[in-house]
Amino acid sequence: MTENTIAATDAALANDRFLRALRRQPVDRTPIWLMRQAGRYLPEYRETRRQAGSFLGLAKNPELACEVTLQPLRRFPLDAAILFSDILTVPDAMGLGLYFEDGEGPKFERPIRTPQDIERLAVPDMEMELRYVMDAVRTIRHELNGQVPLIGFSGSPWTLACYMVEGGGSKDFAKVKSLALNAPEQMHKLLQVVTDSVIAYLKAQRAAGAQALQIFDTWGGVLSPRMYREFSLQYMAQISKALKQDGDAPVILFGKGNGLHLEALADTGADAVGIDWTVDLGDAARRIGNKVALQGNLDPVTLYATPEAIAKEAAFALDSYMQGNGGSRDGHVFNLGHGMSPDMSPDHVAALVEAVHNHSRR
Repeated sequence: MTENTIAATDAALANDRFLRALRRQPVDRTPIWLMRQAGRYLPEYRETRRQAGSFLGLAKNPELACEVTLQPLRRFPLDAAILFSDILTVPDAMGLGLYFEDGEGPKFERPIRTPQDIERLAVPDMEMELRYVMDAVRTIRHELNGQVPLIGFSGSPWTLACYMVEGGGSKDFAKVKSLALNAPEQMHKLLQVVTDSVIAYLKAQRAAGAQALQIFDTWGGVLSPRMYREFSLQYMAQISKALKQDGDAPVILFGKGNGLHLEALADTGADAVGIDWTVDLGDAARRIGNKVALQGNLDPVTLYATPEAIAKEAAFALDSYMQGNGGSRDGHVFNLGHGMSPDMSPDHVAALVEAVHNHSRR
């Protein structure tokens, strides 16, 4: 799209400060959204999930996925909505058989164990195997009615590969790291087909109505710097460049433990880099200059504190960014450094959103 077309699209939004911040344009106050803002900390979410029967039943029902996406926006003046889904929808559509066990998280019935398993993988048809995701995006975008932008997302190739090879979560990621070390050519073959799938997935979300796209590199931080560059960074750069070649939706790269790699992430072609709470926002802003916007980075555990302590920590983060960014708040999207937990208080979320907006107001 041309700049005029982008401006016209943003003008249709009642609140476009999130997209403006990602483009490093002036905003009246720092925008805020929260990872896992639609989730189990809300009683209305728990009721909707009960109706769905299971997490996957909820994620694969476009109308119910829309409902839980909108629930936090009814409570809090957030500046963006994020599609309710799961990062593992892509490997599930590739035939690995996603399921959830209570207390143990996601698992795959058919994890990657042999070179032949990798050879059988193919890019899913986005309007067949993943039609329910695209229908959810279309439904949410319609129901938002221009209120705030909608964020689509995917896991990073490395993070998806971790689950695909391990078969679920892991404490040491021994299986996937061993594959990378012992058979790097097989690891790269796996990462490439996942990368091609993620590119198609995010392009389909964008076509369905997503106005920004986030890539979650949740497990990039478990890699050594050399292995990170080889097995994670280069594939996220490939995705960013592919998305920016033929679309205007801003791209955010978020990773836990990515502080060592900020400069490299800023050179991937993405519009923004999301950071966790182990990186000082001011230092991050000084390191990357005006190359990209920054998103983050309050420690989620802060939401267990009192509203007064939450407001104080939010102010510290906001002011740190401004000091590192030459006295300007532009180019910053406030967020947590990771997702919310089920036992967090909605009242404390309200206190955080209010604190961010009030402290950053011009």
